[in-house]
Amino acid sequence: MAKQREYCDVAVIGGGAAGLTAAIYCGRARLKTVLFEKALPGGLATYTSEIENYPGFPEAIPGTALMKLFEKQAKRFGVEFKLTAVKQADLTGGEKVISTFRTDYVAKAVIVASGGKPRLTGAIGEESFLYDKGISFCATCDAAYYTGKKVLVVGSGDAAIEEAMFLTKFADKVQVSVIHDRGIVDANEVAKEHAFANPKLEFIWNTVVDEFRGGERLQQVVLKNIKTGELSPVDVDGCFLFIGYLPDTDLFKGQVEMDGRGYIPTDDNMATNLPGVFAVGDVRVKGLRQVATAVGDGAVGGVAAERYLAEKAYFDEQIMGGSCPTVVYCWNPTDPVCRSLMSDVEKLKEKYREQVKVVNVDMYKAGSLAARLGIQQAPALALVSDRAVAYRALECTDVRAIEAELAKMIG
Repeated sequence: MAKQREYCDVAVIGGGAAGLTAAIYCGRARLKTVLFEKALPGGLATYTSEIENYPGFPEAIPGTALMKLFEKQAKRFGVEFKLTAVKQADLTGGEKVISTFRTDYVAKAVIVASGGKPRLTGAIGEESFLYDKGISFCATCDAAYYTGKKVLVVGSGDAAIEEAMFLTKFADKVQVSVIHDRGIVDANEVAKEHAFANPKLEFIWNTVVDEFRGGERLQQVVLKNIKTGELSPVDVDGCFLFIGYLPDTDLFKGQVEMDGRGYIPTDDNMATNLPGVFAVGDVRVKGLRQVATAVGDGAVGGVAAERYLAEKAYFDEQIMGGSCPTVVYCWNPTDPVCRSLMSDVEKLKEKYREQVKVVNVDMYKAGSLAARLGIQQAPALALVSDRAVAYRALECTDVRAIEAELAKMIG
């Protein structure tokens, strides 16, 4: 059976803080925006029991509560949510095709906000106990299940230490496997101080996971001392892994440029190497991955997508469209040479006004339009005919060359 096809202006892939923010900006710009999220909106922020460093919230707020506010705001601006996995994405053409199980969504622009996925230990038996069988990645989601039980947390960063403290509200015993020497963790000083003062936390230093054991559910984690090689079995009811994340970008490999780890490099406007494709949030090459930086990315990416679509429409209709030849003058109003040449362009426009369309492109504001014509520096002139650039006069100081080509074209 043939798939249904639906059309939109912008497709946002991923519903974390970055994707939701980008969708808010696109929806507010009156663009038909569809957001795809395979789980619940909010992304990794929903894994955090308390967010204390997001501006505007002087008191700590649960990650789930903050993300629900983001979601509510996006829906207010008409963003359509599709809670389904994206099976395939073709981003290379002018029209981008996002495929789910039942429907192909055709978008004019795409914002990749697919975030990260938890890093695994690679230890023996790990695959057998993932998610609902004893290995978890979200204390906020699963802590209540372990009320009165024993759990092990693996990791030493902010997430590991903060979530371990949260688990002490439920579990009878919380142990933390740390790869570093005694007293050394990678968390911020406030979290570190609180954790070391928490009597329900026990740290197991210089260790990594060697094996996961159990039957239907996880029952034991074998830790290996990285200095002595000694193996220590730890009886548990559950284990929480907080050892980092990997970018969830497999879907876009071979299309979007990535670094060796799978992160997507972008320019300052969140643009990737593909026209009309932007990347925001944790999938980007960047130095800090927090809700605040994700929101910044999303805002920039949403505005950039809006501008891209507006410029593309102008380019297709005003520059490449039309039944008569078009002369495009690419200039910079701050340059005296450009200003001087403008009078000659206006005379050319008056002379051929019944036969030729003349369009001015301000490279100071819309350099990307000139770049589409193969022009990087002003002043320059381009002659467009039959939706193609027929001639370019680069770094020109008069209109004689373009006028000669124009005369040949119109006889």
